[in-house]
Amino acid sequence: MFIDIPKEVKLVIDKLKKKGFEAYIVGGCVRDVLRGGDPEDWDIATNARPEEIQKVFPKSFYENNFFTVTVQTSSKNQKLKEIEVTTYRSEAKYTDKRHPDEIKFAKNIEEDLSRRDFTINAIAIDIKPKLVFIDLFDGQEDLKNKIIRTVGNPDERFSEDALRMMRAVRFSVFLGKGWEIEKNTAEAIKKHSSWIKAISQERVRDEFLKIIMSERAAEGMEVLRGLGLLKYIIPELEEGYGIGQNKHHIYECYDHYLKSLDYAAKKGFNQDVRLAALFHDIGKPRAKRGEGESSTFYNHEMIGAKMVSQILDRLKFSKKQNKKITKLVRCHLFYYNPEEVGESSVRRLVVKAGPENMEELLQVRMADRIGSGVPKAEPYKLRHLKYIIEKVAQDPISAKRLKVSGNDVMKILGIQPGPKIGQILDILLGYVLESPKDNTKKFLEKKIEELGGLKDKELKNLSEKAGKEKEKLEVKRDEMTKKKYWVT
Repeated sequence: MFIDIPKEVKLVIDKLKKKGFEAYIVGGCVRDVLRGGDPEDWDIATNARPEEIQKVFPKSFYENNFFTVTVQTSSKNQKLKEIEVTTYRSEAKYTDKRHPDEIKFAKNIEEDLSRRDFTINAIAIDIKPKLVFIDLFDGQEDLKNKIIRTVGNPDERFSEDALRMMRAVRFSVFLGKGWEIEKNTAEAIKKHSSWIKAISQERVRDEFLKIIMSERAAEGMEVLRGLGLLKYIIPELEEGYGIGQNKHHIYECYDHYLKSLDYAAKKGFNQDVRLAALFHDIGKPRAKRGEGESSTFYNHEMIGAKMVSQILDRLKFSKKQNKKITKLVRCHLFYYNPEEVGESSVRRLVVKAGPENMEELLQVRMADRIGSGVPKAEPYKLRHLKYIIEKVAQDPISAKRLKVSGNDVMKILGIQPGPKIGQILDILLGYVLESPKDNTKKFLEKKIEELGGLKDKELKNLSEKAGKEKEKLEVKRDEMTKKKYWVT
């Protein structure tokens, strides 16, 4: 098997070996290259102690308790500017399900690999004199069969770090279609799912977001639920499980959440939109009144927004991100019909949601529509709304764009306020619309002097002509905006 090892990685390994140390490529980068992928980073394991690694590589730093030295290279490739070199280590008992009570140096690569989480991450490569794989736990076979399996006893692995249960879910969706968690590993997660409560909210959040940013995010949410983890991470989502909706939806609440998220993930929408798509109807179970097709969910968007803010606060999201996602949830239920809703209503929506959030709000609405079982994410009404939003956001074509003002006209010509000032500004605007590069104070002041010498009738005619040209431009701009959104 040919594996393209970057020259920067080879150089680090060569330098360590020339000093008499062992050195192997290990971890996720081995998994990724065996799958034909491009690793995000490269890790090396060695029997050299941290202080010995630093002597070999003066351009390095060591600021942790895990025997990991970061070696800096001169690579132009961002992924290879830093390579982590870690001394073989073993970890003792994990009393708190999060941190090892003690981290010790391991004797060899075999002992180092035996402490790792999953078999697919416990493969090492020795690159010289030829490629040799050290695969004590059949990780290559599990890679081939798309199986997530713990190294050794799953009860022990998860007791060492309970976050590994979420990592198993993340790998099952992140690595691509067809991956599954091995039966004994899955059973251990179900048995010990409550251990996830011992993990810091920040670590849970980061792992949760990695699942959310997978193309198979919705599948990841369902696996979390099926393994009993979701109820300890975001129990509010499980409140929607088995809760029916009304005649406007063909799916139950929980299924609707996932189908909305699935659309957002498949479309490659950003993190905020994916979270808002997942959470947008989370308030429905608490707002529901009645049963069947006529059931109602009044104010569910307000209830949901409050719930989402609490969830994001609990998971230690930033205040800025919390505010934005909460706003997307609160505003997702806007009403728009071209025949009924005017520009003033659209302006109020823009002010309420924030002009900077409008594109994402519309993406949440599209995810909501597909999650409701309708065939089109962006019907005519939504395209027309996009047109109106852009229209009301456009700056008016006015003399305010000019580099001179009415005061400049009065000062240069020595005149008092009157219609002549407005006429001159209209004519100047006409010049600038025809040639934007002429919107300079020097050019316009010269034109003001020239226009000041014209008779009132000539000035009025030029002003009216400029007004007609401005009107034509406004109509043309509006037609182009309509064409952009396929509306008439």
